[in-house]
Amino acid sequence: MKKTLNTPINSEDLKDLKVGDDVYISGYIYTARDAAHARLVRLLEEGKELPFNIKGAIIYYVGPSPARGKDPIGSAGPTTSYRMDMYTPQLLKAGLKGMIGKGKRSQEVKDKIVENGAIYFAAIGGAAALIKKSIKSAEIIAYEDLGAEAIRKLYVVDFPVTVINDSKGDDLYMKGRKEYLEWAKRQCK
Repeated sequence: MKKTLNTPINSEDLKDLKVGDDVYISGYIYTARDAAHARLVRLLEEGKELPFNIKGAIIYYVGPSPARGKDPIGSAGPTTSYRMDMYTPQLLKAGLKGMIGKGKRSQEVKDKIVENGAIYFAAIGGAAALIKKSIKSAEIIAYEDLGAEAIRKLYVVDFPVTVINDSKGDDLYMKGRKEYLEWAKRQCK
């Protein structure tokens, strides 16, 4: 069965998703990387309004290449997520519900995902040209001075992701490692 999410999302939308589930996201998501995250957290610390409504939002960790021709965006593959880990707890507390990137998250972030009823997805690294086909529009909404790392509002249709850290605390990377070690142990018998 095809699992879909429409943004904005809430904890109820995520409760039945589990690690390894393939999900297709439709609606608006936002791009942000390191420098933009630092600015967002600074705004939160100063009690100022963010450039988008973070409640129920999904942030995609990407710095897309420039659009060509009539395409809304250039190549748009995920970036390594752990670089955002120092900022993620504050954004989750403010209402962020989903993140898309690649690679493992810190234990603190995984704990905050559970605490805030959120989720972490991976997009397929190396498939940036294919991913962009799900992106129907892209608009810079903040920090244009950051170039590729500016915050963009993307409209996506059936954006493919996989659940890595679910709202119950499970971790696909740890599950996969455990299954591999069990398999390897059986092979050595």
